[in-house]
Amino acid sequence: MLPFLSIGVMVLMLTGIPISIVLFLLAFGIDQWFAIFPLTRALGQNLWSAANSFLLIAIPLFILMGEVIVRAGIAERAYRSLDHWLSWLPGGLLHANVMTSMLFSATSGSSVATAATVSTVALPQGEKLGYDPKLFCGSIAAGGTLGILIPPSINLIVYGFLTETSIPRLFMAGLIPGLLLTALFMLVTLVACRLKPSLGGPIRRSTWSQRIRSSVFLFPLLVLFAAIVGSIYSGLATPTEAAAIGVLVAMVLAACNRRLDWRMLQESLDSTLRTTSMLLFIILAASFLNFALSSAGLPRQLTAFINTHELSPYMLLMVVILVYIVLGFFIETLSLMVITIPILAPLVFAAGFDPVWFGIIVILFVEMALITPPVGLNLYIVQSARPGKPFSDVVIGALPYIVAMFILAAALIAFPQIALWLPSTL
Repeated sequence: MLPFLSIGVMVLMLTGIPISIVLFLLAFGIDQWFAIFPLTRALGQNLWSAANSFLLIAIPLFILMGEVIVRAGIAERAYRSLDHWLSWLPGGLLHANVMTSMLFSATSGSSVATAATVSTVALPQGEKLGYDPKLFCGSIAAGGTLGILIPPSINLIVYGFLTETSIPRLFMAGLIPGLLLTALFMLVTLVACRLKPSLGGPIRRSTWSQRIRSSVFLFPLLVLFAAIVGSIYSGLATPTEAAAIGVLVAMVLAACNRRLDWRMLQESLDSTLRTTSMLLFIILAASFLNFALSSAGLPRQLTAFINTHELSPYMLLMVVILVYIVLGFFIETLSLMVITIPILAPLVFAAGFDPVWFGIIVILFVEMALITPPVGLNLYIVQSARPGKPFSDVVIGALPYIVAMFILAAALIAFPQIALWLPSTL
């Protein structure tokens, strides 16, 4: 069954068929050749059960919130503010790219939205000041990955939905690793620009009055983050209700910025509907595929394989990480999660690993998949903002930041409390 699944995924994806259709076709193939009873008779009930979850309502709400923030110009003003604060460092705007991505991640929950927003704002400024295009583009692509680690994160919601893990605990578990990864990205930038100063562009210095005056533009993002995360951890709202609060606060901020009108709302809703439809179709298709795999006995086969080879818990973890690294080259991130988590997570949990901690590990390697070719989505998002320029610039520029992700992964494995301390304390 595993060879069929692996070859089927690769062949069908090479045809250009949407991933949701690929997942349904694989499920029908397993039903036809491996199942002992007709699984398609349970299709309607399975899809209804997967879709009938209050938790999933958070996904379109977080997407809508990000769309409103982008169109309100809040991210652009925050970028300019961070430029005043960080331009004196070796690397200048590169640090602003990472920090803006981190702040926007704390409101949008989406890596794609984060990378697209920062690309639009930052690339013209980088070209104007003569920054090396490789590292500049790489910092945006890598910074965008923070969108699925720092809460609120759509991917963490999906992981919690698939594994029945507490969403608030996952959100808290992602905060410290997200901040550490931001610091590692900035450290990588600093080291690269120290070793080769031409990568970092000109060092510019702003006055303290400019910095202080521009700090007001960071306030909206901080208010939004406090409204979402604060409402969850004060007990006032569930993650889904907090997403609705986030939308309301985002609209108030857009109105204060004089950007809230019917046209902006229509564009935001249209983009939200398109993105949500794609995501939920993938989730439903993956739900039926996972039902087919379970019914056909794949979990039993994997368990027997592990027992036969007597893998220790950490050997199993290394195998799982290798699976994510390899599949991340070829499969889009959300699809990678919904295909693998229902199969691999029970094995990892049975080996004694904490579900919340494993969720952060999964998200970290899913982040890596966003900036590794040939399917690294953030690479294409950044490239789409610079048509006619070499795609290789973005790929090469992202490589140093992959090293930072491996460093954080090693730290999380060696010291699980990096992820678990905050949720256990709160």
